[in-house]
Amino acid sequence: MVLTAFFVGFALDLAFGDPRTPIHPVCIIGRQVNICESVYRRIFGKHEVVAGVFTVITVLFLSTLIPCVILCAAYRLNTAAGVAVEAVLCYSMLAIKDLREESMRVYHALKEEGLCAGRKAVSMIVGRDTDRLDEKGVARAAVETIAENFSDGVVAPMFYMAIGGAGLMYFYKAVNTMDSMIGYKNNRYYYFGRAAARLDDVMNFVPSRIAAVIMVIASFFAGLDVKNAVRIFRRDRHNHASPNSAQTEAVAAGALGVRLAGDAWYFGELYHKQTIGDAFREIEAEDIVRMNRFMYVSAFLALIIFGGVRLCICMAVMSVAGRAF
Repeated sequence: MVLTAFFVGFALDLAFGDPRTPIHPVCIIGRQVNICESVYRRIFGKHEVVAGVFTVITVLFLSTLIPCVILCAAYRLNTAAGVAVEAVLCYSMLAIKDLREESMRVYHALKEEGLCAGRKAVSMIVGRDTDRLDEKGVARAAVETIAENFSDGVVAPMFYMAIGGAGLMYFYKAVNTMDSMIGYKNNRYYYFGRAAARLDDVMNFVPSRIAAVIMVIASFFAGLDVKNAVRIFRRDRHNHASPNSAQTEAVAAGALGVRLAGDAWYFGELYHKQTIGDAFREIEAEDIVRMNRFMYVSAFLALIIFGGVRLCICMAVMSVAGRAF
Protein backbone atom coordinates (compact mmCIF):
# COMPACT_ATOMS: atom_id res chain seq x y z
CA MET A 1 0.00 0.00 0.00
CA VAL A 2 2.81 2.40 0.87
CA LEU A 3 4.62 1.41 -2.32
CA THR A 4 1.54 2.20 -4.41
CA ALA A 5 1.09 5.54 -2.64
CA PHE A 6 4.76 6.27 -3.19
CA PHE A 7 4.53 5.87 -6.98
CA VAL A 8 1.20 7.69 -7.23
CA GLY A 9 2.52 10.59 -5.13
CA PHE A 10 5.57 10.87 -7.37
CA ALA A 11 3.36 10.92 -10.48
CA LEU A 12 1.08 13.57 -8.96
CA ASP A 13 4.04 15.83 -8.24
CA LEU A 14 5.32 15.52 -11.80
CA ALA A 15 1.87 16.26 -13.17
CA PHE A 16 0.71 19.10 -10.93
CA GLY A 17 3.67 20.42 -8.97
CA ASP A 18 3.47 21.86 -5.48
CA PRO A 19 -0.11 22.93 -4.62
CA ARG A 20 -0.35 26.68 -3.90
CA THR A 21 -2.62 26.84 -0.91
CA PRO A 22 -2.46 28.26 2.63
CA ILE A 23 -3.44 24.80 3.95
CA HIS A 24 -0.37 23.19 2.36
CA PRO A 25 1.32 21.05 5.05
CA VAL A 26 4.54 23.07 4.88
CA CYS A 27 2.56 26.29 5.45
CA ILE A 28 0.86 24.70 8.45
CA ILE A 29 4.22 23.56 9.83
CA GLY A 30 5.56 27.07 9.29
CA ARG A 31 2.69 28.58 11.28
CA GLN A 32 3.35 26.10 14.09
CA VAL A 33 7.00 27.20 14.16
CA ASN A 34 6.01 30.88 14.39
CA ILE A 35 3.51 30.24 17.19
CA CYS A 36 5.92 28.06 19.17
CA GLU A 37 8.72 30.58 18.79
CA SER A 38 6.52 33.36 20.15
CA VAL A 39 5.22 31.28 23.06
CA TYR A 40 8.50 29.68 24.13
CA ARG A 41 10.51 32.88 23.85
CA ARG A 42 8.09 34.46 26.33
CA ILE A 43 8.24 31.46 28.65
CA PHE A 44 12.00 30.89 28.67
CA GLY A 45 13.21 34.45 28.12
CA LYS A 46 16.97 34.56 27.66
CA HIS A 47 17.30 30.77 27.65
CA GLU A 48 17.08 30.67 23.86
CA VAL A 49 18.56 27.20 23.40
CA VAL A 50 15.91 25.71 25.71
CA ALA A 51 13.16 27.64 23.91
CA GLY A 52 14.46 26.30 20.61
CA VAL A 53 14.50 22.71 21.88
CA PHE A 54 10.89 22.96 23.07
CA THR A 55 9.91 24.46 19.72
CA VAL A 56 11.49 21.53 17.89
CA ILE A 57 9.81 18.95 20.14
CA THR A 58 6.36 20.55 19.86
CA VAL A 59 6.47 21.05 16.10
CA LEU A 60 7.75 17.52 15.48
CA PHE A 61 5.06 16.04 17.70
CA LEU A 62 2.20 17.90 16.03
CA SER A 63 3.54 17.63 12.48
CA THR A 64 3.89 13.87 12.78
CA LEU A 65 0.80 13.13 14.88
CA ILE A 66 -1.70 14.96 12.66
CA PRO A 67 -0.91 13.17 9.35
CA CYS A 68 -0.62 9.83 11.16
CA VAL A 69 -4.08 10.25 12.70
CA ILE A 70 -5.54 11.24 9.32
CA LEU A 71 -3.82 8.29 7.67
CA CYS A 72 -4.98 5.78 10.28
CA ALA A 73 -8.56 7.04 9.97
CA ALA A 74 -8.42 6.67 6.19
CA TYR A 75 -7.06 3.12 6.33
CA ARG A 76 -9.69 2.16 8.90
CA LEU A 77 -12.33 3.38 6.45
CA ASN A 78 -10.96 1.17 3.66
CA THR A 79 -7.68 0.34 1.93
CA ALA A 80 -8.36 2.43 -1.17
CA ALA A 81 -9.04 5.54 0.94
CA GLY A 82 -5.84 4.93 2.90
CA VAL A 83 -3.74 4.59 -0.23
CA ALA A 84 -5.32 7.71 -1.74
CA VAL A 85 -4.65 9.80 1.37
CA GLU A 86 -1.08 8.52 1.70
CA ALA A 87 -0.45 9.28 -1.98
CA VAL A 88 -1.65 12.86 -1.50
CA LEU A 89 0.48 13.22 1.63
CA CYS A 90 3.50 11.96 -0.32
CA TYR A 91 2.73 14.28 -3.23
CA SER A 92 2.57 17.32 -0.97
CA MET A 93 6.09 16.66 0.36
CA LEU A 94 7.89 16.30 -2.99
CA ALA A 95 9.23 19.29 -4.92
CA ILE A 96 10.42 17.98 -8.28
CA LYS A 97 8.23 19.96 -10.66
CA ASP A 98 8.17 23.00 -8.38
CA LEU A 99 11.96 23.06 -8.23
CA ARG A 100 12.13 22.98 -12.02
CA GLU A 101 9.49 25.67 -12.49
CA GLU A 102 11.05 28.08 -9.97
CA SER A 103 14.52 27.72 -11.47
CA MET A 104 13.25 27.97 -15.04
CA ARG A 105 11.66 31.31 -14.13
CA VAL A 106 15.20 32.48 -13.46
CA TYR A 107 16.33 31.14 -16.83
CA HIS A 108 13.51 32.82 -18.77
CA ALA A 109 13.96 36.07 -16.86
CA LEU A 110 17.66 36.15 -17.77
CA LYS A 111 17.11 35.22 -21.41
CA GLU A 112 14.06 37.36 -22.10
CA GLU A 113 14.19 40.33 -19.71
CA GLY A 114 17.82 40.69 -18.67
CA LEU A 115 19.92 40.82 -15.53
CA CYS A 116 17.58 42.81 -13.26
CA ALA A 117 14.72 40.40 -13.89
CA GLY A 118 17.07 37.47 -13.36
CA ARG A 119 18.19 38.87 -10.01
CA LYS A 120 14.59 39.33 -8.91
CA ALA A 121 13.62 35.81 -9.99
CA VAL A 122 16.56 34.12 -8.26
CA SER A 123 15.94 36.12 -5.07
CA MET A 124 12.74 34.08 -4.69
CA ILE A 125 14.66 30.80 -4.32
CA VAL A 126 17.91 31.74 -2.55
CA GLY A 127 18.71 33.34 0.78
CA ARG A 128 21.71 35.41 -0.34
CA ASP A 129 21.70 39.03 -1.49
CA THR A 130 21.16 39.08 -5.25
CA ASP A 131 21.58 42.76 -6.13
CA ARG A 132 25.34 42.32 -6.64
CA LEU A 133 25.12 39.23 -8.86
CA ASP A 134 26.07 39.34 -12.54
CA GLU A 135 24.49 36.96 -15.08
CA LYS A 136 26.96 34.20 -14.21
CA GLY A 137 26.24 34.69 -10.52
CA VAL A 138 22.49 34.43 -11.10
CA ALA A 139 22.90 31.23 -13.13
CA ARG A 140 25.29 29.82 -10.52
CA ALA A 141 22.83 30.52 -7.70
CA ALA A 142 20.02 28.77 -9.58
CA VAL A 143 22.15 25.71 -10.37
CA GLU A 144 23.30 25.47 -6.75
CA THR A 145 19.70 25.67 -5.56
CA ILE A 146 18.60 22.82 -7.83
CA ALA A 147 21.55 20.67 -6.74
CA GLU A 148 21.08 21.30 -3.02
CA ASN A 149 17.29 21.00 -3.05
CA PHE A 150 17.42 17.76 -5.02
CA SER A 151 18.69 16.25 -1.80
CA ASP A 152 16.33 17.75 0.78
CA GLY A 153 13.33 18.34 -1.52
CA VAL A 154 13.36 15.07 -3.48
CA VAL A 155 15.69 12.34 -2.26
CA ALA A 156 15.35 12.81 1.51
CA PRO A 157 11.50 12.77 1.49
CA MET A 158 11.55 9.72 -0.80
CA PHE A 159 14.11 8.02 1.44
CA TYR A 160 11.99 8.48 4.57
CA MET A 161 8.78 7.60 2.75
CA ALA A 162 10.39 4.37 1.54
CA ILE A 163 11.52 3.24 4.99
CA GLY A 164 8.72 4.62 7.18
CA GLY A 165 5.75 5.74 5.11
CA ALA A 166 4.13 9.17 5.11
CA GLY A 167 4.45 9.60 8.89
CA LEU A 168 8.25 9.49 8.82
CA MET A 169 8.24 11.61 5.68
CA TYR A 170 6.33 14.33 7.54
CA PHE A 171 8.67 14.06 10.53
CA TYR A 172 11.58 14.79 8.18
CA LYS A 173 9.79 17.65 6.43
CA ALA A 174 9.04 19.29 9.77
CA VAL A 175 12.75 19.16 10.63
CA ASN A 176 13.70 20.56 7.24
CA THR A 177 11.11 23.35 7.43
CA MET A 178 12.28 24.40 10.87
CA ASP A 179 15.87 24.54 9.67
CA SER A 180 14.89 26.74 6.72
CA MET A 181 13.01 29.11 9.04
CA ILE A 182 15.11 29.29 12.22
CA GLY A 183 18.37 27.48 11.45
CA TYR A 184 20.33 30.67 10.74
CA LYS A 185 23.57 31.79 12.36
CA ASN A 186 22.42 35.36 12.92
CA ASN A 187 21.65 37.35 16.07
CA ARG A 188 18.02 36.23 16.23
CA TYR A 189 18.48 32.50 15.69
CA TYR A 190 22.09 31.64 16.55
CA TYR A 191 21.01 29.98 19.81
CA PHE A 192 17.27 29.56 19.33
CA GLY A 193 17.66 27.70 16.03
CA ARG A 194 20.62 25.55 17.05
CA ALA A 195 18.57 22.42 17.85
CA ALA A 196 16.68 22.63 14.56
CA ALA A 197 19.89 23.10 12.55
CA ARG A 198 21.69 20.21 14.26
CA LEU A 199 18.74 17.86 13.83
CA ASP A 200 18.48 18.80 10.16
CA ASP A 201 22.17 17.94 9.71
CA VAL A 202 21.55 14.53 11.27
CA MET A 203 18.40 13.79 9.26
CA ASN A 204 20.06 14.78 5.98
CA PHE A 205 23.40 13.05 6.57
CA VAL A 206 22.50 9.74 4.91
CA PRO A 207 20.03 11.05 2.26
CA SER A 208 22.47 13.72 1.00
CA ARG A 209 25.13 11.10 0.34
CA ILE A 210 22.64 8.75 -1.31
CA ALA A 211 21.50 11.69 -3.45
CA ALA A 212 25.08 12.34 -4.52
CA VAL A 213 25.61 8.70 -5.53
CA ILE A 214 22.33 8.72 -7.45
CA MET A 215 23.43 11.86 -9.28
CA VAL A 216 26.77 10.29 -10.19
CA ILE A 217 24.95 7.32 -11.74
CA ALA A 218 22.39 9.61 -13.39
CA SER A 219 25.14 11.74 -14.96
CA PHE A 220 25.88 8.79 -17.27
CA PHE A 221 22.27 8.61 -18.47
CA ALA A 222 22.09 12.40 -18.78
CA GLY A 223 25.15 12.47 -21.06
CA LEU A 224 27.29 14.42 -18.62
CA ASP A 225 30.88 13.96 -17.41
CA VAL A 226 30.73 10.97 -15.05
CA LYS A 227 34.47 10.80 -14.34
CA ASN A 228 34.68 14.47 -13.42
CA ALA A 229 31.52 14.16 -11.31
CA VAL A 230 33.21 11.43 -9.27
CA ARG A 231 36.48 13.37 -9.05
CA ILE A 232 34.92 16.60 -7.84
CA PHE A 233 32.60 14.74 -5.48
CA ARG A 234 35.55 13.02 -3.80
CA ARG A 235 37.56 16.24 -3.62
CA ASP A 236 35.01 18.96 -2.82
CA ARG A 237 32.08 17.27 -1.06
CA HIS A 238 33.09 18.88 2.25
CA ASN A 239 33.64 22.42 0.88
CA HIS A 240 30.64 23.86 2.69
CA ALA A 241 29.75 25.01 6.20
CA SER A 242 26.99 22.39 6.18
CA PRO A 243 28.15 18.75 6.30
CA ASN A 244 25.53 17.88 3.68
CA SER A 245 25.00 20.70 1.17
CA ALA A 246 28.20 20.23 -0.81
CA GLN A 247 27.54 16.54 -1.47
CA THR A 248 25.15 17.08 -4.37
CA GLU A 249 26.64 20.44 -5.38
CA ALA A 250 30.02 18.77 -5.89
CA VAL A 251 28.51 16.16 -8.21
CA ALA A 252 26.63 18.85 -10.14
CA ALA A 253 29.75 20.99 -10.54
CA GLY A 254 31.79 18.04 -11.75
CA ALA A 255 29.15 16.69 -14.12
CA LEU A 256 28.57 20.11 -15.70
CA GLY A 257 32.26 21.09 -15.70
CA VAL A 258 31.68 24.41 -13.91
CA ARG A 259 32.66 26.03 -10.63
CA LEU A 260 30.00 26.58 -7.98
CA ALA A 261 29.84 28.19 -4.50
CA GLY A 262 32.48 30.76 -3.49
CA ASP A 263 32.00 34.10 -1.73
CA ALA A 264 28.46 35.39 -1.27
CA TRP A 265 26.69 38.36 0.33
CA TYR A 266 24.08 37.85 3.06
CA PHE A 267 22.19 40.75 4.64
CA GLY A 268 24.80 43.20 3.35
CA GLU A 269 27.77 41.24 4.69
CA LEU A 270 30.30 39.34 2.56
CA TYR A 271 30.89 35.72 3.56
CA HIS A 272 33.99 33.98 2.27
CA LYS A 273 33.28 30.44 1.13
CA GLN A 274 35.24 27.70 -0.56
CA THR A 275 34.56 26.99 -4.21
CA ILE A 276 33.26 23.68 -5.53
CA GLY A 277 34.44 22.28 -8.87
CA ASP A 278 36.82 23.45 -11.58
CA ALA A 279 35.94 26.10 -14.13
CA PHE A 280 36.60 24.16 -17.33
CA ARG A 281 34.19 26.69 -18.83
CA GLU A 282 32.22 29.69 -17.62
CA ILE A 283 28.79 28.96 -16.20
CA GLU A 284 25.87 30.22 -18.29
CA ALA A 285 22.08 30.43 -18.22
CA GLU A 286 21.80 27.23 -20.27
CA ASP A 287 23.29 25.36 -17.31
CA ILE A 288 19.97 25.90 -15.50
CA VAL A 289 18.28 23.88 -18.25
CA ARG A 290 21.02 21.24 -18.15
CA MET A 291 20.78 20.99 -14.38
CA ASN A 292 17.02 20.54 -14.49
CA ARG A 293 17.35 17.75 -17.04
CA PHE A 294 19.99 16.19 -14.81
CA MET A 295 17.70 16.53 -11.78
CA TYR A 296 14.80 14.82 -13.53
CA VAL A 297 16.93 11.87 -14.62
CA SER A 298 18.23 11.61 -11.05
CA ALA A 299 14.69 11.76 -9.64
CA PHE A 300 13.48 8.88 -11.80
CA LEU A 301 16.52 6.86 -10.81
CA ALA A 302 15.76 7.62 -7.16
CA LEU A 303 12.17 6.44 -7.69
CA ILE A 304 13.41 3.09 -9.01
CA ILE A 305 15.94 2.66 -6.19
CA PHE A 306 13.63 3.63 -3.32
CA GLY A 307 10.74 1.73 -4.86
CA GLY A 308 12.99 -1.33 -4.80
CA VAL A 309 13.94 -0.64 -1.20
CA ARG A 310 10.28 -0.37 -0.19
CA LEU A 311 9.47 -3.59 -2.06
CA CYS A 312 12.25 -5.41 -0.19
CA ILE A 313 10.90 -4.09 3.12
CA CYS A 314 7.40 -5.29 2.22
CA MET A 315 8.67 -8.74 1.24
CA ALA A 316 10.70 -9.01 4.45
CA VAL A 317 7.69 -8.06 6.58
CA MET A 318 5.47 -10.54 4.76
CA SER A 319 8.08 -13.27 5.19
CA VAL A 320 8.37 -12.63 8.94
CA ALA A 321 4.58 -12.47 9.29
CA GLY A 322 4.24 -15.73 7.34
CA ARG A 323 6.63 -17.52 9.70
CA ALA A 324 4.86 -16.09 12.75
CA PHE A 325 1.51 -17.47 11.67
